[in-house]
This record gives sequence, structure tokens and C-alpha cells, in this order.
Amino acid sequence: MAPGAPFFSSCEIALSNSGMSLVVMGVAGCGKSSLGRTLAAAQGLALIEGDDFHSAENKARMAGGIALTDADREDWLAALAAELVRHPQGAVLTCSALKLRYRELLRHARPGLLFAFLSITRSEAQARVDARKPHFFAASLVETQFATLEDPSGEAGVLVLDASLPVEQLSRQVSTWLQTRTAA
Repeated sequence: MAPGAPFFSSCEIALSNSGMSLVVMGVAGCGKSSLGRTLAAAQGLALIEGDDFHSAENKARMAGGIALTDADREDWLAALAAELVRHPQGAVLTCSALKLRYRELLRHARPGLLFAFLSITRSEAQARVDARKPHFFAASLVETQFATLEDPSGEAGVLVLDASLPVEQLSRQVSTWLQTRTAA
């Protein structure tokens, strides 16, 4: 290593060296944004916050306690897919990605896309959403998230995480997983 060069562990640069991208996914309240911010900073990658790409109409629906339909999500998912393409060096995307169909659309835009699924109980997700500061997502919609969720456990390129763990521990787990994937 050249003198004065910054030192990064191999797991901290796993995504950025390979151009891989990662989606931090799960139901509302699972901690996508917190983990996504932590991972993006650790990996030196852009953070694509999925909530920022919802239309004003969709935000109003959710604030009013109206669950989004597949049709409501189409433009949002297309925008997220386009963002992944705009970041060929890699990115960390936070997105619920509740259905296999949604995940496949994102995978199509970014072959090799990886997913970190934050698994959480209904009661814990509800408690977190109830406790968070004002947000456009109505707490009454947590149950609909679980009804929509098609569990990605067992899909290729998916790491299942216990959302009840501290974000620092989750970040280490993801970084270790990424390191093993780039070493393969």
C-alpha cells in the first residue's frame, strides 16, 4: 500500500470495488433507511433512498392509510431501477421490494443485484412505526405490508437478517457476506 493511502478493510470496499449494488429491503419499520445509510457510508457508495422517489400522490395515499397497489408502485419501481442503472459503480438502495415481481424488475435493471432482507415481527414493526417521528407512511398500513410481503428467504443473492439486532451488527454481517461473495 502506498504511504499515506487510506486503509479500508476488504469488507468495507467489497461493493465499491466490484460495482455491485445492494437493496436493503423489508416491511415498514424494519430499519431499511438506518442500515442503508450505514452501509452506504461504510462502502463509500451512493445511497438511493427509495422513499424519496414516491410520487406526491402515492405519499398522500399512504398518509391517508391507503395501501399502494401494484399499479401505484409501477412508476416508483421504474424510477428506482433507473437509479440503479445510473450508478454503475454500485449503490445501496433502500426499498421495501415486498414482492418477487418487484425484486425481479430491479434485478433486470441491475444484473447481480443483491438483497439484504431485514426480517421483523409484526408487533416489532408496528411498535417502531408507531414510535417514529412524523412520516408519510400511516401506521395503520403495517399489516398490509406483511400481507403483501413475499418472503425472499431462499432466493439467490439474498441475505436474511434479524432486524432486531443493532444496526452496527447488521452492517458487519452484511459486509462479511459481501466479502465472501466477492471472494467467490
